[in-house]
Amino acid sequence: MPPGLPRRGASSHYDPVPGVPEPQKCSPEKSASFFSKVTYSWFNRVIVLGYKKPLEREDLFELNESDSPYIVCPIFEKQWRKEILRNQERQKMQASSHQGAHTRKPSLLYALWNTFKSVLIQVAVFKVFADVLSFTSPLIMKQMIIFCEHSSDFGWRSFTYAVVLFVVVISQTLILQQYQRFNTLTSAKIKTAVVGLIYKKALHLSNVSQKRFSTGEIINLMSTDAQQLMDLTANLNLLWSAPFQILMAISLLWQELGAAVLAGVAVLVLVIPINALVAMRVKRLKKSQTKNKDKQIKLLKEILHGIKILKLYAWEPAYRNKIIEIRDQELEFQKSSRYLAVYSMLTLTCIPFLTRVSLGRLEDFLNSEELLSQNIEMNYVGDHAIGFTNASFSWDETGIPILKNLNVKIPEGALVAVVGQVGSGKSSVLSAILGEMEKLTGVVERKGSVAYVSQQAWIQNCILQENILFGSTMQKQFYEQVLEACALLPDLEQLPNGDQTEIGERGVNISGGQKQRVSLARAVYSRADIFLLDDPLSAVDVHVGKQLFENVIGTSGLLKNKTRILVTHNLTILPQTDLIVMMESGRIAQMGTYQELMSKTKNLSNLLQVFKEQEEAHVLKQVSVINSRTILKDQILEQKDRPSFDQRNYFSMKKEKIPVGAVKFSIILKYLQAFGWPWVWLVVATYLGQNLVSIGQNLWLSAWAREAKHWNEFTEWKQIRNNKLNTYGLLGLVQGLFVCCGAYLLTRGSLAASRTLYAQLLNSVLHLPLQYFETNPIGQIINRFTKDMFIVDIRFHYYLRTWLNCTLEAIGTVLVIMGALPLFTLGVLPLIFFYFTIQRYYMASSRQIRRLSGASRSPVISHFSETLSGVSTIRAFGHEQRFIQQNKEVVNENLVCFYNNIISNRWLSVRLEFLGNLMVFFAAMLAALAGNSIDSAIVGLSISYALNITQSLNFWVRKACEIETNAVSIERVCEYEDMDKEAPWIMSRRPPLQWPNKGIVEFINYRARYRNDLHFALQDITFKTQGEEKIGIVGRTGAGKSTLSNCLFRIVERSAGKIIIDGVDISTIGLHDLRGKLNIIPQDPVLFSGTLQMNLDPLDKYSDSELWEVLELCHLKEFVQSLPKKLLHEISEGGENLSVGQRQLVCLARALLRKTKILILDEATASIDFETDNLVQTTIRKEFSDCTILTIAHRLHSIIDSDRVLVLDSGKIVEFETPQNLVHQKGLFFQMTVEAGITEDGNKK
Repeated sequence: MPPGLPRRGASSHYDPVPGVPEPQKCSPEKSASFFSKVTYSWFNRVIVLGYKKPLEREDLFELNESDSPYIVCPIFEKQWRKEILRNQERQKMQASSHQGAHTRKPSLLYALWNTFKSVLIQVAVFKVFADVLSFTSPLIMKQMIIFCEHSSDFGWRSFTYAVVLFVVVISQTLILQQYQRFNTLTSAKIKTAVVGLIYKKALHLSNVSQKRFSTGEIINLMSTDAQQLMDLTANLNLLWSAPFQILMAISLLWQELGAAVLAGVAVLVLVIPINALVAMRVKRLKKSQTKNKDKQIKLLKEILHGIKILKLYAWEPAYRNKIIEIRDQELEFQKSSRYLAVYSMLTLTCIPFLTRVSLGRLEDFLNSEELLSQNIEMNYVGDHAIGFTNASFSWDETGIPILKNLNVKIPEGALVAVVGQVGSGKSSVLSAILGEMEKLTGVVERKGSVAYVSQQAWIQNCILQENILFGSTMQKQFYEQVLEACALLPDLEQLPNGDQTEIGERGVNISGGQKQRVSLARAVYSRADIFLLDDPLSAVDVHVGKQLFENVIGTSGLLKNKTRILVTHNLTILPQTDLIVMMESGRIAQMGTYQELMSKTKNLSNLLQVFKEQEEAHVLKQVSVINSRTILKDQILEQKDRPSFDQRNYFSMKKEKIPVGAVKFSIILKYLQAFGWPWVWLVVATYLGQNLVSIGQNLWLSAWAREAKHWNEFTEWKQIRNNKLNTYGLLGLVQGLFVCCGAYLLTRGSLAASRTLYAQLLNSVLHLPLQYFETNPIGQIINRFTKDMFIVDIRFHYYLRTWLNCTLEAIGTVLVIMGALPLFTLGVLPLIFFYFTIQRYYMASSRQIRRLSGASRSPVISHFSETLSGVSTIRAFGHEQRFIQQNKEVVNENLVCFYNNIISNRWLSVRLEFLGNLMVFFAAMLAALAGNSIDSAIVGLSISYALNITQSLNFWVRKACEIETNAVSIERVCEYEDMDKEAPWIMSRRPPLQWPNKGIVEFINYRARYRNDLHFALQDITFKTQGEEKIGIVGRTGAGKSTLSNCLFRIVERSAGKIIIDGVDISTIGLHDLRGKLNIIPQDPVLFSGTLQMNLDPLDKYSDSELWEVLELCHLKEFVQSLPKKLLHEISEGGENLSVGQRQLVCLARALLRKTKILILDEATASIDFETDNLVQTTIRKEFSDCTILTIAHRLHSIIDSDRVLVLDSGKIVEFETPQNLVHQKGLFFQMTVEAGITEDGNKK
């Protein structure tokens, strides 16, 4: 027997949090020359490499150290703490001066400013210089026009103007690109800092706060609201830059036009308050839209985690409609916002208003209540490990006490059993010890470090060894002892890579028993002082349970010298405990040693007597129970079928595939088809009309200026002016109509595309086979519905519109300049060639970087979601800092891709703008060479258009690239369409309405496997049940029990043979026609957030009286009636506000409600106490007496009264007879009964 664990102190025994990791490939930016920095030439290596081959993660440059989350997050957290302290000081001052002022929350914006103000000021300085230079170009152009009017020859002066203009525009380009680089990276740093703070806060939320903020809401805060804050920073300088540019423009125009400029100023002043009102309206719409988004993500996450229940009950359409309903509301808000956005300057006006919504939500979350460390006293005098003195607890400060007047002191090294019925408060006692509950009164004391094994095991998506080590250093000898004691060595032999096998999200590729043993091993390996064990033996078979108790928990186990608090329903272990605590309605009903309770109170002895009588009622004539069936939860063959070796290879978690090569044009066509071809052509027509009218306006203005020079008389000028002005005004009105029509058409089409693509994505996901969800991280799917759909909703149509506009503008600009200066053609053609060459190099790299960025977002969401689901375990072990470090690592990976993407954009912009500046130089040189041989109005028009073409062509190439790189999101949204799907839900052949009416199930030469290249999980299965027959299905691990059940529901499809139910081959009908007529009480009790009524009857098919009837049958009526809202009681996310036993009873109520002729039981009572189990089994036998029942047996007592027992081994039927005959035959079933503690009775009657 392994020796006991050495003692350890309260300090956590895991590796210290590392500092900044060693970069894989340091960015050469710091060591680059000045020229290389301003032109981004140091990034050439990545661009060229990306052109030669698809880029991979290791090809990218690492972040600069100052930009990494390892540096950014701690600095910001320090400023946030300072802001909290400042706010507390302000509140104290207000309280001392008796001021009745409104209490202000700590300001997130102020903390961000204090953290990033130096770099924000630096960014603003770049912006000032860029803006000033942008107004220098028109002044130089004015001098050139004057020169052309008065000079007939080319001179050095005109050449100087051209050169100076070129230098100015080049300088503007370099400064503007530095501004863009620092601005974008600063905004990313702000998002990183906020995400880090959200993650840290999520690890410390109190129960009250956890109820306020669901997992979906917190993920939305991280993705959407933090993104809004990032957008604010990116556009922050517009708040002062736009007014600054307006003032400079008015100043220059005043010099040229005098008082006439006041008319334009008046219009501007009139428009601003209108836009402010519109922005307020948009803010309200945004707030409503964000709430809808929270609900959508929350429901979606629950659907994906509970997808098995949805498929088994054929509930996909009901929950799809719920999500579509929320989605439609979101699109209505988007439509209203976009119609309002037709007003000019709206973007500038809305920035602070829109971000205020996100800031408010973020501040609300960051200022929410945290767990109070003072709930538990760590420093006290006494030799007890845990102590409660008059302690009462609730899940919130104002709530009803869940635990009342607890008074107990647990000595160090004691083994304490906590027993009681479902809902009596057993698990709550452990939560109170952990500090997870709100202490209302009394004192709680705890000495030393803690390890916690939750009732529903929390398993990480990493290799098995990392799940057990849980951040601790590897000590091989002790590690082997833990594996042996926790009965994991046989499992390691079967796993494909031993303890290096990757475990999927939520442990989907291992059985329930394995999950619990891994969870127990994690606790044991931690070498804590106190072990809190929430019924870990309920999920393992009898001899494994016995081994775990003897080798780990009991008086001779690894933990023999440790303090152990064991919540259990297994009363056979009570004689071996030091103390027994019996809970009843949140109070300690009885407490003492086993002998004390047996002698002083009837409670325990009566309970044991009930167990004994119940067991004897199940004993077969030829079989008796050795230990009078006092083992309550031990007779378990296995909690869940584990796939055999070959099948399990199929269940290893898959990494997200990253496409390579160009995005197919068919992807963009899919968007345009969803957009609607009539809307597409109407949008093209309106933008073409808009650009033609714009060119017409400029040409008309140029002709007007040319003619005005020849007018000598004022009356002649006045008469012609009116005609010219009327025409100019009419062209402006027509252009305005084109703009409004284009915005309307674009909104209609883009919303149609968003609605269609979202519905297709949702349908595709819901039609995926169950195996997909068990082998792919949920974060990948959520990423499609969040970030990728955000691109589809908000960004993609904008890029398409901008590209179309730039295309038309560029064509118009080139035509105008060529018409004015024909020689310009000689310069523009080679420049266009260079444009396309640069674009081709950039596109190959940028597209792949964007794909890598998209794939790197999924781990961020998955890790966040995984952390939130296991937050109690993380806090219990004291590993918050380690998980914060892991979060920084996954965020850093995403930032590396973002950083390389930003630098690639700047690399492109510098080169494209340089080519555009060459066009300006050519146009200026040609104008200078022409002298006064060309009209000055034409010179002004051509050079102003040349200045515009720099931006137009730059934008055109950029947006063409953006279209392709953002089409990656559409590609990711649409990729689910091409995946293998389940069979159709409804087919042309429908079964009779009353089918099945007998309940006869027949398997004929049936074979099934999980994948074509794997061995058969079921082979040559042939058997037939009678109507209303009760069949038990048993077998060892990997025998195929759960596979048989999955085949019945067509979760796994046949490879050969057929299944016939009441004369209908189930492969010939739709899945919902099949699954809707079968009934199952599953192993895992899955509930969804919403009302209790919705969880029982999501299709709204049954009356309230029918619901109350099934609740009574499930022994839940009294509990539900005690709730304030009764049937409308809100179930929290995952059913966390109900005990596991209560959740299982709700699942039983579901089955009773949709009573059908065939029922499959998959160990439906593993999480409830024996007394309730007895009542439930009686209810099932009575209510389903006229049904065929197939019981997948994990506990033998649940099938020993079956009519017949089907014994499986290696996917084949080895025995199929009555239990009595099987025992007589002394085959495999008999061996199982012996292993389970059942043997042949020597005293036969």
